[in-house]
Order: sequence, then C-alpha cells, then structure tokens
Amino acid sequence: MDLTTTTRQVGDTVIIDINGRIVLGEASAALRSLVADLLKAGHKKILFNLANVSYIDSSGLGQLVGAYVAVRKQAGELKLLHLNNKVHDVLQITKLYTVFDIGDDEAAAVKSFARSAT
Repeated sequence: MDLTTTTRQVGDTVIIDINGRIVLGEASAALRSLVADLLKAGHKKILFNLANVSYIDSSGLGQLVGAYVAVRKQAGELKLLHLNNKVHDVLQITKLYTVFDIGDDEAAAVKSFARSAT
C-alpha cells in the first residue's frame, strides 16, 4: 500500500492523516516536502495522525524525526496521534517515544498545543 496523506485544519493546528506504510521511497520524501510546505506557509502546530499507518521502517522513523527537527527549528511543535501497536512498539524499542508527544485523543491533542504555547 502506498503512502497517502490528507491534510485538514482544526483551529490553528494542521492535522495530517497518514495512510499506508512509511518506508524508504518517494512517498516518504513527499511527507518531508509536505511538512516543509506547511512551515513555509506559517503553520507551526502539526499533528500526524498515524491511525492508518500499517508499517514504518528505519527510513520512515528518520522521516518522522526529520519532520520533528524541522518543525522545532521553526519554533513549532509536531505531535503524534493514534499509534497502532506496531508503530508504538517501534517507537518504544528505539526510545523515540521519549522524544515525541504522543496522544490517543484528537481533541485533547489539539488543545495541548494551546497549553504548551503558554
């Protein structure tokens, strides 16, 4: 299954619904471009909805970390939402769960951006 993304906005938070596999290739590079475009447009609150991500490889982890770093360099925040068991396990094994703010409730995640800005 190819990687597809859908972007939507809730308040000043951009939610990127990601579907498929985040693996080495053009599709995961497109994710990096999408984040860069959002930052250029002034969006600093980005939420990756990973509910429909079936698999993530080391390159995909690199894409997530790269996106996180790019957003932080622009004084923004990137958070993760709805990790399935496979993705959650990969983030735990690599200890990346300590880097990302991870949630299971979209409304709470959107509200958390306002709390962290104050």
